[in-house]
Amino acid sequence: MRTRQILQDGSGTPERPQEIRGAKVVRLGQQSRAKAAVGADAEAIYRRILSAIIEHRLAPGRKLVEERLAAVFGASRAMIRQVLTRLSHEMVVTLVPNRGAFVAEPTVEEAREVFEARRLIEPALARKLALSATPAQLARLRELVAAEEKARAQRDRQQVIRLSGEFHLEIAEMAGNAILARQMRELTLLTCLIIILYDSPVGRACPEDEHRRLLEAFAQRDQDTAAALMLHHLDHVEQSLDISLAAQDDDDLERIFS
Repeated sequence: MRTRQILQDGSGTPERPQEIRGAKVVRLGQQSRAKAAVGADAEAIYRRILSAIIEHRLAPGRKLVEERLAAVFGASRAMIRQVLTRLSHEMVVTLVPNRGAFVAEPTVEEAREVFEARRLIEPALARKLALSATPAQLARLRELVAAEEKARAQRDRQQVIRLSGEFHLEIAEMAGNAILARQMRELTLLTCLIIILYDSPVGRACPEDEHRRLLEAFAQRDQDTAAALMLHHLDHVEQSLDISLAAQDDDDLERIFS
């Protein structure tokens, strides 16, 4: 004989199967939305911390205290720890056992290795993009160059560094090699830290006009010129580094994220 199971609600009234399934869907939907909300919060915190690092509002070597960040963002320490772990995977944060998290502070040797890696990768990406760039991609690069030139005219060095990195990252993504694009993301973020640490006080992040000249080579589909300009550009940036300088620090997290 088959045994029939009757599911009941709190009042003892049997629920119809349709109601049970509907209730499950509602609960699952609520759980999914809750998870999405948590994910969105973590993503927002990640982007704000990353922007603060790239724009030199959080200096290389700065300690990132979980409790203080949690208070600033109104988040749990677990969420802050998750974000810091993600940033450590991207090599812009260093996690030190029993000491905590710090904004990465690339050494001079690491800086040289970053530029060596970029010289191996980026000329090839520039050559590839010169062959395949679409009007929409060229328009996007023109936007970035115009924004960078505006920031330079306003002497907004933080924005110049951020936009310079974004220009190089866009080239990597537009070239269409996902593996190299991921590598370039790490290298570009590290380069932003390196420029902050070792560029001169009047440094220009990426020298004037070199991004615009690269853009012109892409528009003309001149692969050889694009590759040569990229190599020269990277050499130029590396040669502008001044390893005698140290970054300034700012201990006011509330001001940084205001």
